[in-house]
Parts: sequence; structure tokens; C-alpha cells
Amino acid sequence: MTTLADAPVADRNATGRRRNRWFAQVGWRHVVGVLAVMFSLFPILFVLSAALNPLGTLSSTELLPTGASFENFSNLFQKTAFGHWFLNSLLIAGTAALVSIFLSALAAYAFSRMRFAGRRIGLLTLLLIQMFPQFLAIVAIFLIFTTVTDLWPALGFNTPWGLFLLYMGGALGVNTWLMKGFFDTLPRELDESATMDGATHAQVFFRIMLPLVAPILAVTALLSFIGTINEFMIANVFLTNTESKTLAVGMFGLVAGERNNNFGMFAAGTLLTAVPTVLVFQLLQRYIVSGLTAGAVKG
Repeated sequence: MTTLADAPVADRNATGRRRNRWFAQVGWRHVVGVLAVMFSLFPILFVLSAALNPLGTLSSTELLPTGASFENFSNLFQKTAFGHWFLNSLLIAGTAALVSIFLSALAAYAFSRMRFAGRRIGLLTLLLIQMFPQFLAIVAIFLIFTTVTDLWPALGFNTPWGLFLLYMGGALGVNTWLMKGFFDTLPRELDESATMDGATHAQVFFRIMLPLVAPILAVTALLSFIGTINEFMIANVFLTNTESKTLAVGMFGLVAGERNNNFGMFAAGTLLTAVPTVLVFQLLQRYIVSGLTAGAVKG
């Protein structure tokens, strides 16, 4: 029999057992989550500290800057063509994302819903082409654009539209495969009932299919936007004028020489560069989970 003196000890033991059981089942997950958040936030805090550091050098950067100011941000706009780089990147990435998802949706609808000669070969060709990076053809593309620049300067080197056309050539393969998997999940009865009611393929595509595949359109737009706005290798070859550069090329120029001198402006630029991507992600986030998973299973 437990006495009154032993009751508090028994209660403490029971409470301790409950805490141990809670930590073994749930608590350790909170610890892992906190550690993961701290690990992911540390680089962001370091870049933010470097951007607010008035000295603007890598060697003087601390996690908690002393005498924080926005001098690096003002120098970034006054001493560089960051405004032009920002607008060029938004123009190219935004246009490339919109056009690529539209063309990929058309191709995916055709491959998913229609049967025609060369359909299987076309799909395999798209998949095979994606195995080779676009940069392997940089010499041939450079020679082509040398001629294009002489004939149509508006579509040649150092122009956003020339780089946009170049990006379009390598953006359709992966997007088409992603969208085709999503189109395959839609029941064919929708197409057949609309066709029996007199709808054309264009009406079926625009009025019925596109609203239903909005999640994969959002995912494809986000992936295309991020991939284009962060692309560096090809843009660095085709853009040489200061005002025609994109963010990736222009920002690289700040630290390509003496990295220590312009690190503060570079950190400030990286923070501003992340703003468009974060806004696009926030705008499309409610479609992202369903868009990434629904196209993986057919049925």
C-alpha cells in the first residue's frame, strides 16, 4: 500500500515516465526541426549581416554587424547597373516562364490525348535530348547567333529577346513530360463528352483542360522562372554589355576580380535577387504540392 509520504514520489516518477515517453515519440522531432531551421537560417543571417555591414568586405563580416546601415544597397544602385540587370532578368525569366508553359501545355495535350505517327518517337526524342546539357552546343549556337546578330541585331548578342529565344530551345522537354503525366491523370470521358457536344480541340483544351491542370502549370512556371533567372553559363557568353546583363552575370562580375572589396554589395544584391523568386513562390504555393505529386501516378 502506498502511503501519503510516498504519493509525491510516485507522482514524480509517473510524470517523468510520461515526459520520457513524450520525448521518445514526439519530442525528438521538435529537436530535429529546431536544428534544421537553425541550419537553414544561418546562411541567410550571414548574408543579411554582410549586406548591412558598412565596411562591405568579406573579412570584416560578422554574424551581428556593428554600425549596420543600408550603404551597400545605395552603392549597389549608384555604382553598378543593378537596376538594368534586375529588369532584364525579370523580363527574360517572366516571359520565358509564360511562353514555355503555354507551348509545353500544347505539346503535352497533343502527346497525351492524340494518336499520330511518330508520337512515341517524339516522346523518346524529347527525353533523349534532355540527357545532354544545352551548353554542349554552345559553339554551334554561338556561330548561329553571330550570323543572326549581323542580319537581325534585335535578336542577336546583348539583347534580351535573343537570349529568350535561346532559352526556349531547351525548356520544352522536361516541361512537356511533367505536363503529359498530369494530363494522363484526367479522365478521357471529359474530352469525349465535350466533343459530342460539338467542342473543338481548342475549346476542349482552353475551357476544360487548362483549368483542371492549373497545379502543374504553376509548378512548371515556378521551375522555369527559377531556372531562367539563375542561369549563368549561357548568359555569360551571350551578354557582354554592362546594361544588357542579367542578375546572375552582373552579380558574378562584382566578385569575379577582388572578391573581398565588393562583398557587401554582392550580399545586398543577393537579397534583392531573391525577392522575385519568393514572391512567385508565395503566389503559386497552393498549387505546388498537388502539382508535384498528381502527375507522378496515372489513374
